[in-house]
Amino acid sequence: MLFLTSMILEKRIPYSYIFNEIKWDILFVTVFAIAIDIADIYLKRFDELKLSVPIALAALLGTAISLVLSFKLAQSYDRWWEARKIWGAIVNDSRSLVIQLKNFTKKSKNQIIEPLAKRIAYRQIAWCYSLSKSLRKLDPVEDIYRLIDEKEIDKIKNHLNVPLALIDLSEADVKELYDKKKLTDFQRIQVDDTFVRLVASMGRAERIKNTVFPKTYRVYLQCFIYVFLTALGIALTGLHSLIEIPIMIFVSLPFFLLEKTAWHMQDPFENRPTDTAMLAISRAIEINIKQTLEDEVDVELYAEEKFYIM
Repeated sequence: MLFLTSMILEKRIPYSYIFNEIKWDILFVTVFAIAIDIADIYLKRFDELKLSVPIALAALLGTAISLVLSFKLAQSYDRWWEARKIWGAIVNDSRSLVIQLKNFTKKSKNQIIEPLAKRIAYRQIAWCYSLSKSLRKLDPVEDIYRLIDEKEIDKIKNHLNVPLALIDLSEADVKELYDKKKLTDFQRIQVDDTFVRLVASMGRAERIKNTVFPKTYRVYLQCFIYVFLTALGIALTGLHSLIEIPIMIFVSLPFFLLEKTAWHMQDPFENRPTDTAMLAISRAIEINIKQTLEDEVDVELYAEEKFYIM
């Protein structure tokens, strides 16, 4: 099935979505097959001219292209899987940070967590949302107004890297906790280590986002697919057009579907159904953190009427 990633829910994927991804390729192959048939009919008028390619050659080309496609798909999946592992680490470190703040800080008898530490915890939720938006080149402060103070938003909204600015604010609050003797030396080191891991995860995600997969690779691959289809079309000219054209389309579908899948998966932060589900992961982090702080929270994830979640 096309585009099986964590973005797509366990529901039936609409055929319209699959068709829209390859409709122009199908149209091109259909026109291409008709053109080969017309050329074959025209050339048959001349006894010395005839379109002919051994079917074995077409099969050999198809096998070679399948190997190249497999390599491309594996490389694309590695990038997508690395992105998912990065966000898995963000989940772990976000939970760890809040548990550390909750249990390390000295608080009064009736408090679950020190107010300053709670502010850091909510800012961590905001950081997750902001990072997910930033990686998709969307407004990085769109989802965080309900989580942090408006003065802080005014301070960071014009920052070129809003998630980094949020981490900077949190580290300043950690220093304040330490200065107020709410954290010991060892506890501050532990919290700082968690922030270091979060910044490292952010850097790895940005590396994937900013490292462009060579576009020439896709161009060459598509070119070879059409070379294969040309050889196949010529090899099948002995068949009636009503048989040849459907065979051409049927044989080409796996190649186009796999090529499109590889192309989408190589960029997991492009705001497409095949993305890493950063918004859903951020929402899960929000639920986990709020429940850890014993705050009221709607445990239902975003209701999605579509077949995928963002």
